[in-house]
Amino acid sequence: MAKETYELGSVTMKTHLGGPRDKAAEKPHDFRNAWKMLLKYGRKELPILIGSLIAAVAGALFSLFGPAKLSTITDMVSDGISTGVFDLSAITHIGLNLLMLYGFSFGLMYLQNFLMVSLSQRMGFSMRDDCSRKLNRLPLSRFDSENFGDLMSRVTNDIDTITDAMRMALAEVVSAATLFIGSVILMYRTNSLLASIAIVSSLGGFLLMTLIIRKSQKYFSGNSYYLGLINGHIEEIFAAHPIVKSFNGELEERKHFMEYNDHLYENGWKSQFLSGIMMPVMEFVGNFGYVAVCVAGAVMAREGIITFGTIVAFIVYVKLFTQPLGQVAQSATSLQSAAAASERVFAFLDEPEMEDESEKKNDFVPHKGHVSFDHVKFSYVKGHPIIHDFSVDVKPGEKVAIVGPTGAGKTTIVNLLMRFYELDGGTITIDGMDISKMTRENVHRMFGMVLQDTWIFEDTIKNNIIYSKPGVTDQEVEDACIAVGLDSFIQSLPDGYNTILKDDSNLSAGQRQLLTIARAMVADQPLLILDEATSSVDTRTEQAVQNAMDTLTTGRTSFTIAHRLSTIRSADMILVMNNGGIVEKGTHEELLAKKGFYSKLWQSQFVKAEQL
Repeated sequence: MAKETYELGSVTMKTHLGGPRDKAAEKPHDFRNAWKMLLKYGRKELPILIGSLIAAVAGALFSLFGPAKLSTITDMVSDGISTGVFDLSAITHIGLNLLMLYGFSFGLMYLQNFLMVSLSQRMGFSMRDDCSRKLNRLPLSRFDSENFGDLMSRVTNDIDTITDAMRMALAEVVSAATLFIGSVILMYRTNSLLASIAIVSSLGGFLLMTLIIRKSQKYFSGNSYYLGLINGHIEEIFAAHPIVKSFNGELEERKHFMEYNDHLYENGWKSQFLSGIMMPVMEFVGNFGYVAVCVAGAVMAREGIITFGTIVAFIVYVKLFTQPLGQVAQSATSLQSAAAASERVFAFLDEPEMEDESEKKNDFVPHKGHVSFDHVKFSYVKGHPIIHDFSVDVKPGEKVAIVGPTGAGKTTIVNLLMRFYELDGGTITIDGMDISKMTRENVHRMFGMVLQDTWIFEDTIKNNIIYSKPGVTDQEVEDACIAVGLDSFIQSLPDGYNTILKDDSNLSAGQRQLLTIARAMVADQPLLILDEATSSVDTRTEQAVQNAMDTLTTGRTSFTIAHRLSTIRSADMILVMNNGGIVEKGTHEELLAKKGFYSKLWQSQFVKAEQL
């Protein structure tokens, strides 16, 4: 089938770091080092690996004893034809011994396969588990520009590629090496001239196979890379499909997809083609070896140098000699794919983690809720500060609102308070305890959060609300939903609070946000963060939610980020931010009286609306 081509124009490919794809990254990777890392990783499974390799070697050795027995049987039959006397008892005895040898070989090969399946699946389980743990130990900044599809490809596709190679290829290579070396030794012990003829006839194929393996390595690396890239693109486009449709971006995204798909096709085709031609080459080499041995053997047998049994033995030896080369050729595809995949997996596992917090306090419980920011400085990118010199003292139980234009640093302050990022300077304390002296887990336990980006997982409405909060009663869940005005909608569903929610559940954006607000109410934490908590609800629902929020924040220190200034008029303190710092501070009435930055924000939202 002809490959479909497209006119793509100049589409710049991006890595997960946002930079252009460097073609130098497609150079052949270190094949040996990749497997060294893989075997080092699996050292805890070393007993299983050793047992499998021993079984592979022993099974191959039993196979090597067969040609000698066949040679003896052939000579006995040949002598019987000449003399007319057949020693059937001896022939039967040798035949049974031969069957036993092949039976032992089969049993050992079965054991080798069983052990390698166990080894590969256990390593795959450990890798996925380590990747999952790694995700929880990485700093949040690692995901700011991450291509999530590429990350998913490493944890799924790449690990599957590794386990498949471990299962099929590794023991085969050991078995093939044993057959190769053993057959060479036995051939030379049987007849050195025929052995030399067989080896020389196969040498060209072996050299060609080595050249093909080296040539194809870079394409296997490229195949893994572009598979991750195209997974990331698909995940991104599916997540934003309504945006793509509404802006008629289908053609542009189609061009991007075909750019990535074209590179994946090119690397996949070349890698599979180069590895695929190795088997036909080795088949030809094997057949050529048969012909060479038969012709030379016939001449030598006519001269009385060897017997017909030796020719039969050598035909089997040639098969055992070329079979390993064919096995290696067949395994090369899996081995190279696994090498490329393991580099990607280990590159992820070797990434810098958050600092160890085993010595930090993990049981601190705030009793007052006194929060203090002291000369806080922070930058996402070194040399480009976002928060310059932020200082504020929040008394226990105060309702603090943070307002300002987009990019002023409002959400960044909340992220720093939650220790999602580490400070460049200054301190943040809660009841006098520096949060940098506490574990992140301890800090997170103190806060209930409602974010502007809602998160719903596939489970019941009830379990979505009580997420990670043990001991919550059904009545508490219903009370929270009544408070936010969501109960009547839930009761109208066929299964009520046991209705399963999915990504495609028919929930509006406002209903999703109400559910996350109910989740924060049920969490009942001493400190509260509301990041645009009412941004997706209508003005009527907003009032009901605001009343619920007033109840929720009573007696708690709370931080509210809002663009709708109407929702924060009752705040005890409003922090007006711009360019990473506080430009004004006070209550709603005090700030309006100043006729400053806040007053202009207020007028832009309400005075002009009234004029309209």
